[in-house]
Amino acid sequence: MKLFYTVILLSSLASAAFAREESILARVTSYWAGEGAKYASTGRQLHSGHCAVDPKRIPYGSKVVFPDRACTAVDTGPAVISRKAARLCGRTASQLKAIVVDRFFETKREAIAWTNAHPHFMTLQIVPPGSHSEPSDL
Repeated sequence: MKLFYTVILLSSLASAAFAREESILARVTSYWAGEGAKYASTGRQLHSGHCAVDPKRIPYGSKVVFPDRACTAVDTGPAVISRKAARLCGRTASQLKAIVVDRFFETKREAIAWTNAHPHFMTLQIVPPGSHSEPSDL
């Protein structure tokens, strides 16, 4: 019986951890449809306004707020989960520990233009699904 209550307690704590809005340092990368990415790992068709995340850190369906717009977390990938981009180009301890968010664009030109116009590391606002504070720019 103790095990049952422990499981209930832990599951409610895990839900609470995902239920709050937070800001997090991220290494932002980009990908586009020309790379063969037409569908996300969740099965959704990819569109501008989607991004790939580590679902253990940012739950699917969360809004990831960038300086210019909010994107929905619908995809993942091994480079995102392993944080390869942060580990390779991070210079400070916080950058080396940063998560990776891979933002989807319809074309290579859009992806490269956005990447060149923005810093590689930025603090992003994460709004989990079901949160009461939805980003105002959606």
